[in-house]
Amino acid sequence: MKHVNLNALRVFAVAASTGNLQRAADALNLSRGAVSQRIKQLELDLGVTLFVRGGRGVSLTAEGARCHRAVEEALAILETAFVGLKDGGDRLVLHLGSSTAAKWLMPRMAAFAAKFPNISLTTEVHERILPRSLGRNEIAIWPGKAPDTNPAHHCRCLTEIRLVAVCAPAFAMPDLPLGLETLFDLPLLQDSHRRWETLMKATGQGKVTRVLNFDRSALALDAAISGYGIAIAPRYMIQTDLQAKRLVEICDLPELSGDKLFISWSRDHLGQQRIRRIVGWIEAEFE
Repeated sequence: MKHVNLNALRVFAVAASTGNLQRAADALNLSRGAVSQRIKQLELDLGVTLFVRGGRGVSLTAEGARCHRAVEEALAILETAFVGLKDGGDRLVLHLGSSTAAKWLMPRMAAFAAKFPNISLTTEVHERILPRSLGRNEIAIWPGKAPDTNPAHHCRCLTEIRLVAVCAPAFAMPDLPLGLETLFDLPLLQDSHRRWETLMKATGQGKVTRVLNFDRSALALDAAISGYGIAIAPRYMIQTDLQAKRLVEICDLPELSGDKLFISWSRDHLGQQRIRRIVGWIEAEFE
C-alpha cells in the first residue's frame, strides 16, 4: 500500500459523516471537485472502493465503513493527545444522551464547575456507546443491557434504569394509588422508547389512545411539567424536578427494558488521575 495522505483521510472522514460531498466541501472550505479528487486518490492508494455514489449523496461500502471507524478512532486519539499541550490538558469531552445531558447534567453544571474549576467541558450527544475507542480526556455515559466490552476501556455501572410515572403537581388526577388500567385512560406522554405502548402490550391492556409522542425523554418530561399528561422516565433523570416540586411521582412501573446506565473511559491516557476524579464525582452523583 502506498503512503496514505493524512489530509485525504480527514476529507474522507467528513464526507463519510455528512454523506454528501458538497456538504463536506462546505465544511472543509474546499471545492466539491477537490473533495471528490482526494477521495478518489485515497481509494486508489488503499485499493478499495470507499463510497457508492448516488443522486442524493454518497453511502459507505463495507470497506468504507471499516475505514471510517478506523479513521474516526485515530483522529479522536490524535485530537485528545494534542489537547492541552499549552494548557495542561484541562479539557474533557463528555459523550452522553441528549436527555441525560438536559435532565441530569445541566442541573449539576454549577457543582461540576465548583469541583473542577480548571476543566473545560465539552459535551457531545450520542444515544449509544461510540463505535470507536475513547481517547484521552473522553468519558462516555450510555444506556445498555451489558457493560462495554472494548478492551481499551474501563467501564462501570452507574445505576439500574428504574422507570417511574410522573406528572405536574397540578395535573388533575384520580385519587392515589392508581392501577394501570386507570393510568391508561389518562393523557399519556412518551418518547421514542414508546414505553407506554410497550407496557400496554406487556400487560394486555389494549391500545393506547390518548398519547402524545416526542422523540426525546427530556421533551416528554417538559410536557409533563407543563401539565399535558403523564410521562414515563428513568428515575435518575427526574431527581432535580422532583426536588423542585415541578414533578411528582405517581408510581413505580414494571421494568420494561432491563437497561442500566454505564460509564466508560480510556485505560491509556496521560490524565488518568484527573479522569478518575471526574468519574468518581459522577458515580457519587448517582449514589
